[in-house]
Amino acid sequence: MTRFRHLLSLSCLAFLVTLPLSPVAGASPAQTRPAASAQASGDQIDINTATADQLKTLPGIGDAYAKRIIDGRPYSAKNQLVTKGIVPKATYDKIAGKIIAKQKK
Repeated sequence: MTRFRHLLSLSCLAFLVTLPLSPVAGASPAQTRPAASAQASGDQIDINTATADQLKTLPGIGDAYAKRIIDGRPYSAKNQLVTKGIVPKATYDKIAGKIIAKQKK
């Protein structure tokens, strides 16, 4: 009986060693990757020149907010979306890292 337990323990240990390590059980690879801290300026959307369709790719921005953003142009800073009352602060917080407000030279 002792020999059987020993063999069973070794079998379980061998099985556990061969399992892939995952930080979260059941998580997909996309969920376990660290989030990008901020997008490069080339990936950001310029709120002064973007089309409505480009703006609608941002989280929380639909037809109404896209129209308000376009109608409120030009912006000297991206936080003017909140200070001018264009979008709520919660929506701005979702998109702040994805937008810029370039100035004409």
